[in-house]
Amino acid sequence: MFHFISAGESHGPGVVSIISGVPSGFPVSVDGINGELKRRQKGYGRVGRMAIEKDRVKIISGIRGGYTLGSPIAFLIENKDWENWAPYMNPDASVQSGREVTKPRPGHADLAGGMKYGHTDLRNVLERASARETVARTAAGALAKIILSQFKIDFIGYVISIGNVAIDPGEVSFEGRKISASNSPFSTPVPDMDDTLRGLVDKAKSKGDTLGGVVEVVATGLPPGLGGPEQWYTRLDAKLAAALMSIPAIKGVEIGDGFELSKRFGSDAQDEIYFDNFRRFYRKTNRAGGLEGGITNGEPLVLRASMKPIPTLMTPLHSVDIESKKDIDAQAERSDVMAVPAASVVAEAMTAVVLAGEFLQKFGGDNFEDISRNYENYLDRVNAY
Repeated sequence: MFHFISAGESHGPGVVSIISGVPSGFPVSVDGINGELKRRQKGYGRVGRMAIEKDRVKIISGIRGGYTLGSPIAFLIENKDWENWAPYMNPDASVQSGREVTKPRPGHADLAGGMKYGHTDLRNVLERASARETVARTAAGALAKIILSQFKIDFIGYVISIGNVAIDPGEVSFEGRKISASNSPFSTPVPDMDDTLRGLVDKAKSKGDTLGGVVEVVATGLPPGLGGPEQWYTRLDAKLAAALMSIPAIKGVEIGDGFELSKRFGSDAQDEIYFDNFRRFYRKTNRAGGLEGGITNGEPLVLRASMKPIPTLMTPLHSVDIESKKDIDAQAERSDVMAVPAASVVAEAMTAVVLAGEFLQKFGGDNFEDISRNYENYLDRVNAY
């Protein structure tokens, strides 16, 4: 089953993504992976780090001649900023350290992590808890998307609110949303919102403040039958919610109409079922967001994730020094004003990781041809249902 782990610190030599469970024979484009890494770095409101890093993936193992081998795949994304941090992040005990952090930032893992691991230098916590780790997720997600694209499954992530400004995609098509998001520095699914959002971000920056927002991910081309109600941990909605909630700063997830469904009568909350000989079973609405009973139903998968404002502020909040126990201003690390567009890319990647795992588990085989045959046989059976 498709699975990945990551390693690396924000200011260490680099971030590593190791992916297992990838069958042989899938074509992989390095440019395709680098394109996803570049998408993650875009967005108005990003600051110093994005000007330093030009993320590019180095393939360490598992791919040869442009095709997967069936063995574990390792990606390395080097941190260019390591050049500036080597004296402070060197693993060698004989090298002088520095840049210790004793002023925990509210909303970060600093204090809770320091207490958990017994660190007196909170940099030992914040370096791994940093959103820099999401570059590994993006690389793994890019590979997952490449695999699923062979079966005509497509993805798009975009922003539907920043601060108190909502962006309603309305009836804009999937392709229209994708084009608009790719052209917007805010990754919005509709045009003509950039000036309003630019003013909002500039206002927050002038106050030394930050902004959050909501992102939406849509996956199309999914077959019915991924996931299952056998156990709590086999339900696909549970797996997707866990994956999105694992992204730094994400504090809420909904599927389909989500929380809005709780305000409606049952007759207005479901998706009625229809049938014709060409489309077979289908629905005219998608309030469930493509999932019923923890199983994909063949409709587009629609997920949303709410990102809180970045907790590192240039106008620091009140805190307490862990050594002196005196009142102080929290640590001020270099930070973005707003990173919601980047969150949409990471949410898209994590969605793809989960779906690739489900797909390969259901239609499993050791190589691309085996999986393709298994999938075609399954579609033949489902389409005859």
